[in-house]
Amino acid sequence: MKQATTRIDDAEYELFQKTAANLGTTPSDVLRMFIHSFNDYHGFPYKLQSRRMQIEAFETEEEADEFASDLAMEVLN
Repeated sequence: MKQATTRIDDAEYELFQKTAANLGTTPSDVLRMFIHSFNDYHGFPYKLQSRRMQIEAFETEEEADEFASDLAMEVLN
């Protein structure tokens, strides 16, 4: 059996312990569950996305209206 280790910030670990306990489990069990799911999915068991979005202003009000209309039609479909 192998052991996996890592280093994280003290505050992050304290929150990790508290959250695991609130879910009725331990940090070690959480890591085992994550590793099992990661292997089962052949990657992350959830969608990864960047929180940072590059936002550019519309050049014209017409362009903004067109974007809003297209988005509304997409949502309706």
